Order: sequence, then structure tokens, then C-alpha cells
Amino acid sequence: MKTSKQGLDALVAREGFRTSAYPDTKGIWTIGVGHTGPEVREGLVWTSAQIQDALSKDVQASEKVINEGVVVPLTQNQFDALVSFVFNVGVTAFKRSTLLKVLNKKNYDGAAKQFDRWVIPKEITSRRMSEKLQFMS
Repeated sequence: MKTSKQGLDALVAREGFRTSAYPDTKGIWTIGVGHTGPEVREGLVWTSAQIQDALSKDVQASEKVINEGVVVPLTQNQFDALVSFVFNVGVTAFKRSTLLKVLNKKNYDGAAKQFDRWVIPKEITSRRMSEKLQFMS
């Protein structure tokens, strides 16, 4: 599956769109739409084209881990919510998550409840609840 336009719009709304690097809530230097990496440092400025390129690659990495790791059928909204989730928590955390284990047992309600466990730091709570609602819709 691929992220829908609506899913991508929701992801950008959750992450924000910043042309200048900034430290996130954990102090990790971030730029664009939630992009982190060794090239991101204080003072870095990107064009919209650079941001779109990084976003495309970052979303593809999230899509890949979901397409490879989820063995049950997903609706588009479920897939889009998971892309946002993986984009935020990272590929490794998702692969090891109880959310993935529960989901792969076809327990969609149980998987939705797992979003409630990923609310640290507290600033992430509204994002996680938005992803949960998207997953359940």
C-alpha cells in the first residue's frame, strides 16, 4: 500500500513544515517535516524542494516496514495512521511493538488501544490520539 493524499496531509499537519532546523521535544535536531539525520544540525536551512524530497524518502521507509511487517488486511485509514505512527516512533520501535504483534493477530481494536501507550513525552498525546482516531475510522 501507499500513503493517501489525506494521510500525507495529516502527517504534515502533525509534524509541521519547517525550513530551518530546530531541536524537537527530545533535543534532536529536526528539519522539514520531522526529518532527522546526521546532516541535520543547528543553522541548517532547506528549500521546499529539499523538504519534499526528504519527506518522500522518509514516508517510503515507513510504508516499507508496514508493508513488510503487517500480515493482515488494512484499510487506507489504518495504513495512513500507521505511516504517521512509524514516521514518529521509528522503524525499529514499530517492529518491536506490541501494537504490531496485536495487529498481526487480527485484533484491530486491541491494536488501536496500543496507541494509548505511546504518549511520552506528554506533548505527543494529541498526535497519538489523532492517529488512533484515524486508525479506527
